[in-house]
Formats: sequence, structure tokens, C-alpha cells
Amino acid sequence: MIEFFKAFLFGIVEGITEWLPISSTGHMILLNEFVKLDVSEEFYSMFEVVIQLGAIFAVVVLFWHQIFPFGKTRKSNRLARTGVLRYVKKDIFYLWVKILIACIPAAVVGILFNDVFEELFYNYQCVALALIIFGIAFIVIEEQHKGKPAKVNSLGELSYQTVLLIGVFQLIAAIFPGTSRSGATIVGALLLGVSRTVAAEFTFFLAIPVMFGASLLKLVQFGLEFTSFEVLILLIGMVTAFVSSMLIIRFLMGYIKKHDFKVFGYYRIVLGVLVLLYFILR
Repeated sequence: MIEFFKAFLFGIVEGITEWLPISSTGHMILLNEFVKLDVSEEFYSMFEVVIQLGAIFAVVVLFWHQIFPFGKTRKSNRLARTGVLRYVKKDIFYLWVKILIACIPAAVVGILFNDVFEELFYNYQCVALALIIFGIAFIVIEEQHKGKPAKVNSLGELSYQTVLLIGVFQLIAAIFPGTSRSGATIVGALLLGVSRTVAAEFTFFLAIPVMFGASLLKLVQFGLEFTSFEVLILLIGMVTAFVSSMLIIRFLMGYIKKHDFKVFGYYRIVLGVLVLLYFILR
């Protein structure tokens, strides 16, 4: 039962930190220092990635009407006048094109060099520095944009060039753990003049193919031979990540309508310093 409770804790931390721009990697590293699952290293390496599927399902459920492209729609929004494509919503179809374009940089570099990046940068020093640097970036960017109107205020206004550049920022997170995928893409979007709400929503949608692809890759590498204990551990982590993600996404979307991201910047800096101190002094 204690191992199931540990999986529950990992799911909560994953669900909360995946969507807030505070680095799920940094938190998972710290949690793993104090709460170690009694599993093999290979299973844990797969577990901490695949429980992200629970977080993905939360996005799908909450934003279903904004991301599901099929169904009856008004004539002006049909992808084609006749045939099957008349049941495809043009605005959502093009949104998915933009999402896939934004995925290209991280997908190409990640597939080719993922093992290299893990070996070089998956350590507490890099995680802590990434937490601090991007924490400072959040504060500086918010101060510079204070009072300035956003150039992009809806998902439909995102240009292909803009989403590709957001994808480049996501690539930074793919290379340097602790950067935070959501943090990197939100920072990039804000720099490009995208509103906080649109930046957050696009970050959520961008996570669907990215996290699904990463989870699938880890499952393939691990293999599909699980013990019943491992299946239960994985399911508990995924379900808990799903529930906590549902709650935290709703909180974040309400929060950013009235507040900026500076509080997350300060939190990242404090956490980064704590990570450095903990590993230096232990």
C-alpha cells in the first residue's frame, strides 16, 4: 500500500507542475530524493514520463470543443463545401496544423539527440540553473510588457511564423531539464506579443502531441511486459495526474485573467536555489 501512496504523490506533483510554468522535472527530481518508488530504474524512467498521459487527457477533456475538429459546423467554417471534409471545422483544422508545425523543432532534435541531452544535462546543477534563469526571465519579460497591449489575442491570430518560433522555445525545454516545457513556450509566446491566455492555451494544446509522443517512445523502449504491480502503480500515477491536472488548469486559466506570471518567476528562483543547496549540503 505504501508504494501505491507514493505513486499517488508522484501523480499529484506531475499534474500540478506540468501545467504551471515551474518545471515538473525539478519537482520530480526533488520528490524522488525523498519518496523513492520500490521499482527498477528502467520502470521509474518510463513511469515519470508515461504518467504525463493522465495530464494530457485532462487537457483533452477540458478543451474538447476547442480541439476536436469533426462535426457539423456553419458553412463559412467548413474545410470544404462538399464531401467528408465539410464535416471538418476549418479553424480547428488550421489550429492543429500550427500545433504540428510548433512540434517540429523539438521532435526532430529530440528524436536524434534525446539520449545525449539526458546524459549531458539531466543533473541537479542544470535543473537548478534552468529554474533560476527562466524565473528571472519571467519577471523581466512581465515588467517589460507591463501595460502594453498584446498583439495576438486569439488562437486564430497566431501566424505560422509565430508558432514555429514558439516551437523553438519549446526546444530549449527539450534540451535543458528544469526549463519547464510550459514555462519555455509561455515565455517565448509573451516575447512574441501573444496574450497570456492565448499563450497558456496554445501551450496546453502543444503538449498533446509532444507528451503523447514522449510517452509512446518510453513505452516502446521499456517494452510492454508489465507485472500486475507495475500496472497498478502506473494507473494510479496517471489517474492522479489527470485529476490534479483538471483542477490546476482551471485554476491557472482563472488566475492569469487577473494576474501576471511574476509569482511563478519568484517561485522558480527560490526552488532553484533550494535544489542547489540541498544537493551541495547533503
